[in-house]
Amino acid sequence: MIDVQSLPDYRQIEVDKVGIKDIRYPITVLDRENGTQKTVAYINMYVGLPHRFKGTHMSRFVEILNEYQGELISFKSMKEILHKMKERLNAVSAHLEIEFPYFMEKKAPVSKTKGLMEYLCTFIGNLRDKIELELKVRVPICTLCPCSKEISEFGAHNQRGIVNLRLRFRKFIWLEDIIKLVEQAGSSEVYSLLKRVDEKYVTEKAYQNPKFVEDVVREIAKKLLSDDNITWFAVEAENFESIHNHSAYAYIERKK
Repeated sequence: MIDVQSLPDYRQIEVDKVGIKDIRYPITVLDRENGTQKTVAYINMYVGLPHRFKGTHMSRFVEILNEYQGELISFKSMKEILHKMKERLNAVSAHLEIEFPYFMEKKAPVSKTKGLMEYLCTFIGNLRDKIELELKVRVPICTLCPCSKEISEFGAHNQRGIVNLRLRFRKFIWLEDIIKLVEQAGSSEVYSLLKRVDEKYVTEKAYQNPKFVEDVVREIAKKLLSDDNITWFAVEAENFESIHNHSAYAYIERKK
């Protein structure tokens, strides 16, 4: 049968990324508390297509992924997958994104009632001349407005916010440590289950610890800048303002 994808292309233009997107796939990842955790990921797999080829072989992406069915997905296995993608598809580069919900048991601050918190995490890998690996986490926080507290006779507006943190590193790092670092940068943490005594604690803690979005990203950046294991990071915070018809946003990116 004719291999149409391997036919020459007269336009002679390299395609930066071509492949499969949003394939839903069961994976297993490391869990510090329980050893491993099974979850379901959305996976994107792309390669850089040389200018001489008409197309890439889409089925080969799934074939490579199937070789890791049931195995632990880590940054080590991502390196293997990236090399296989580049070699088997005769590509100039390989790109892999694995996005998955990660669940952690979290106790309420006073009652110690247990609940599960979900955090959206992504493993990102790129291979051209060398491999670059990146971790991304999406963490909810609560913030209380310092300005509102300062100008009001009583009370202050607070809201839930989202922090997206991307980072590159030299050696292994636990998801739990990065999530905790982000949570500590807010006015208070977010919980899946709270009793009345917990709500009292959380709201009073937030009132005593007001934060702008600028404060949030600066606190996270300060900790990452002092960590020799981190080589690059980008952190953004968005507050879904409770009294404004817009969100508040801040972003910091640094290469060390």
